[in-house]
Amino acid sequence: MADELLLVGSLPLDTAEDAFRIFGGPLGEFLPYMPDGEIGERQYWIDGLAYRVLNGHPELETLKRPAPDANGVESWRPLGLKDQFQFRVKPGVEQVRFGDPGWRLGYTRDAVNSYFVFRQMKKEGIIPARVRFQVCLPLTYSAVTSFFPDPADHARIVPGFTAALAAEIAMMVEKIPPDDLAIQWDMAVENRYIEAALARDGIDAARREAARLLEPARGVSPHIPAQVALGYHSCYGTLDGWPSRQPRDLTGTVLLLNAAVAASGRRVDFLHFPTLGRADDEFFAPLDTLKPAGARVYVGAIHHMHDAAGLRDQLVTARRHLREFGVAAPCGFGRAPERPGRLLPSDTKSAQDYPGAIIADHRAAVETLRQVMRG
Repeated sequence: MADELLLVGSLPLDTAEDAFRIFGGPLGEFLPYMPDGEIGERQYWIDGLAYRVLNGHPELETLKRPAPDANGVESWRPLGLKDQFQFRVKPGVEQVRFGDPGWRLGYTRDAVNSYFVFRQMKKEGIIPARVRFQVCLPLTYSAVTSFFPDPADHARIVPGFTAALAAEIAMMVEKIPPDDLAIQWDMAVENRYIEAALARDGIDAARREAARLLEPARGVSPHIPAQVALGYHSCYGTLDGWPSRQPRDLTGTVLLLNAAVAASGRRVDFLHFPTLGRADDEFFAPLDTLKPAGARVYVGAIHHMHDAAGLRDQLVTARRHLREFGVAAPCGFGRAPERPGRLLPSDTKSAQDYPGAIIADHRAAVETLRQVMRG
């Protein structure tokens, strides 16, 4: 099948051509969509936005930036959550605005450049003709709010940034054929906020929080034509090492994904959620209340390929709560090839081994999925 596998975004490579050649060839037969690896500043996900868009914005003040490296040379890449950029909205600014609509955030520029390479890879037969080009974007609360320690600033930054995202999408679908494009919204920070609301105030409050956090999706959806595939990636975070948090079960994630489907105002094509180190029904049971409305669901469990019981136990449990699904990793791989940790086998010795190990794990995961689906 051509939809058994999802690549959720970043890959440990430096160019889009490398990502398409190295991963598109061995995995293309299983993929409905193919990302460019989130190369360059996007490998550090939202931290690239802080560095190139928020830092130096005339309506913002930079309160803190990442520490310099061991030699005292400036660096924009944080060492962890506590080392990230921090900003505040300057006094007197009611709404932060972003100029150069369609280009200011850099996502359209990168997508257009990578899509040219993507088309060439299709012409060469490296990537199957039916595979769409996948663009991964942080939804608004993931993109900006964690950089603003004063919650009062969130209302001043969210509307303008959502408008800037909408402009990027509108420009992107003007430059890239919509029927060859897939948009994936990343929601790690939204997931964290919902888990906090769930623990603090209970499920009804968390459901309301999910609806609030997905309002930006409602704002950008009118700019996404029906021909474009649309999906959502839920995540537990990796900046402090995988996973940055370990929820009790999938309740918060299901609330988030249900809110995403409801806010989209159109067909949603795929949903992704991560798993942790458990294969018990208690963890997976909230999937009984997932409302994908026809979206393909991807279980982000490939990091369990090398556990004692392997991937199978998680997929067997997931199938008791989902009739059909594909597989994926819980998050991207671009940030730390030198310390694979729980996302890769422990015998991965170096960054040079990293792509091959990822590919081998993903191909083996597809075979395990097929075995589980056959019963």
